[in-house]
Amino acid sequence: MPSLLTLESITVGGRSQPRLDGVSLRLEPGERVALLGPSGAGKSTLIAVANGLLSPDHGQVLWQGEPRARRRRARRRQQARIGTLWQDLRLIEELTVQQNLNAARLAAWGWPRALLNLLLPLDSPACAAVLQRLDLDPALLNQPVSALSGGQRQRVALARLLRQEPLLLLADEPLASLDPRLAADLLTLLLELASPPRGLLLSLHRPDLLAGFDRAVGLRDGRLVFDQPCNRLEPGQLEALYAGAEP
Repeated sequence: MPSLLTLESITVGGRSQPRLDGVSLRLEPGERVALLGPSGAGKSTLIAVANGLLSPDHGQVLWQGEPRARRRRARRRQQARIGTLWQDLRLIEELTVQQNLNAARLAAWGWPRALLNLLLPLDSPACAAVLQRLDLDPALLNQPVSALSGGQRQRVALARLLRQEPLLLLADEPLASLDPRLAADLLTLLLELASPPRGLLLSLHRPDLLAGFDRAVGLRDGRLVFDQPCNRLEPGQLEALYAGAEP
């Protein structure tokens, strides 16, 4: 079985120094990998390269062993394998929960059916099922996202990932702006979702939340500092990673 994600010598330029400088990384099915580093280390840039939003200046990205497709339809199929949870969630406030969930199917559906999603409640049973999996009432399907609580929004964003049915889960600092209870709940859900054949790459600002991850990858100044199992990570490595910077 091919790796879910392979980054080979990835370099992304910046103003005074590269945002990523020769970073290589591999993520296997079923792996839960934490991406650590101080602010400005390159974590968000790496997530953007991994999900295809940013093309590297040098190096290669492979998704399930395949380079990024050149044709639009094939690229859409590749993108459907990758789901991203952003810190700001990127839910569409004016749309209903159901419309937001179905937005995750855009890459698989194409634009005609995506436009129909704005007019009709499509695939209601499938949408209700992903809400129930995350302990949300299917009655929320017709509610606008703007009417939800913070905890409900987090779970709807996760339900949108489930609706997409990706194999590679990416999360860019999803816990940074949450209170401790919500952060713990969200992290538990993400780790549970990343069961085989899925894999998870999650950028963290807090090394104290490493429990449940298989590997830790440390970035500093755009460079890979370490990549090893969490149970072999030494306190001194974390201290060196964050030395002179706010963790």
